[in-house]
Amino acid sequence: MSALQVLYVDDEPDIREIAAIALGLDPGIGVRVADSGEQALAIIGAEGWWPDVILLDVMMPGMDGPAVLAAIAQAPRSASIPIVFITARTQSQDRARLLQLGAIGVIGKPFDPMTLAKELRAVLSAERVG
Repeated sequence: MSALQVLYVDDEPDIREIAAIALGLDPGIGVRVADSGEQALAIIGAEGWWPDVILLDVMMPGMDGPAVLAAIAQAPRSASIPIVFITARTQSQDRARLLQLGAIGVIGKPFDPMTLAKELRAVLSAERVG
């Protein structure tokens, strides 16, 4: 079975590095990172690489997470890629708004690096069941 391919998008270099290391600790996960929404859109499909899921920061300069989600949803080849937002704004109304935009889940910041992969897998499992 091939590894779950994850694209992690965050403008904060430290958080991006911690997330990449944390996800990479799971031998069943392959990780690529992007430092902006624009870079994420350039990576998706480049050289034939398609992520299985995108972990997407909500608040970023330039293209924020919701704008990236909208762009991904517009392209036929990427529209079916599940998006999980990662954000410090995790109150119920914030979560509901992000899910209404089309995300399959929301993971709160700060996240626990030791459980990030498990949290991501739980969101993906819940989506398959739901």
